[in-house]
Amino acid sequence: MAERKTKQFHRDRRWYALAALATMVLGLTSRTNLHLFPQALGKYPGDVFWALLVFLILAMVKPAWSTAALANLAFGISCADEISQLYQAPWINSIRANAFGHIVLGSSFSCLDIFAYAVGVGLAIGIDLLFSASHKAAKPMDDAAFFSHREQ
Repeated sequence: MAERKTKQFHRDRRWYALAALATMVLGLTSRTNLHLFPQALGKYPGDVFWALLVFLILAMVKPAWSTAALANLAFGISCADEISQLYQAPWINSIRANAFGHIVLGSSFSCLDIFAYAVGVGLAIGIDLLFSASHKAAKPMDDAAFFSHREQ
């Protein structure tokens, strides 16, 4: 059986933490009256940022995982959270009644939220690829490569 080579991409948790912080700020701001996003988008920018945040947190927890694995899990968690909103027991609704519970658990199921999560995960993939490309571009040369390059 042929051995499969995989490229190991190192995610710098600091950049993902900064991106997660910016995502939280944008997501929370999207639900205020500051109108950073077109009003026609309604509450959906917040849902996009929610799924993006799930991806970024997963990338910090499991930095060695592939982008595809992180994206699939982030989308799965986002969809599971949305589907959980079909369950409306009094005990969970009391959690959803406070601000933090509402942000994390949501309140009512919507198929459009799932579409927004897909957009958020797509945005996360783009950011991950951007971080990956900048990591490759900023990779320092070792001494041997530096000196062989100068001699040419």
